[in-house]
Amino acid sequence: MRWLVDNFSVVLDLTRTHLYLALVPLLVGLIIAVPVGTLVRRVPWLRRITLLFASIAFTVPSLALFVTVPSVFGLQILDPLNVVIALTVYSTALLIRAVPEALDSVPDDVIDSAAAMGFTAVRRALTVELPLAIPVLAANVRVVAVTNISLVSVGSLIGIGGLGTLFTKGYQRDYPDQILAGIIAIVVLALAFDLLLYLIARAATPWTRASTSAARSQRGDT
Repeated sequence: MRWLVDNFSVVLDLTRTHLYLALVPLLVGLIIAVPVGTLVRRVPWLRRITLLFASIAFTVPSLALFVTVPSVFGLQILDPLNVVIALTVYSTALLIRAVPEALDSVPDDVIDSAAAMGFTAVRRALTVELPLAIPVLAANVRVVAVTNISLVSVGSLIGIGGLGTLFTKGYQRDYPDQILAGIIAIVVLALAFDLLLYLIARAATPWTRASTSAARSQRGDT
């Protein structure tokens, strides 16, 4: 703990890099997965193929992917984009499974009502299905975010910065305090960001709080 306090500015700088490497892939993964997942949801054979490729992509070891990306995209081995691209693959693979599952949680009677009101498929997806799917989707986004924060640490093995650097340098110097500082920083970062995403999802779905309050009131009356 003493090393963490004495070198707080260093840890803070590494944390900024760590967040960039973890969150950019999450955002890109969402941008790709939401429209693709929405499109394949109602086409069973296409959904199965998409999920198969997503499963295969996620089984590739992270270190192998970090090493392979530079040769595929013509990047330098120490380019941070290697980690960004690799984690974008993982994020998309996880989220492209989560989006259809989240949409499946929307009650059929709500979808039927929107269709009866003349909503087009696109309008229904944007204004009815996706908003109501937020609670389930947000839970999966939180898992992906925490996973990315953890996987960024592997990038330190190929020399790319982030809090994982504290592991490699601490190991090289045989300095357990530095390794412990890295563990603490990553755990705190993951918990803090998970809480932030939870609060954002809660703020974006006020109707869930209203329904919970109503259910509690009904139990209290009985």
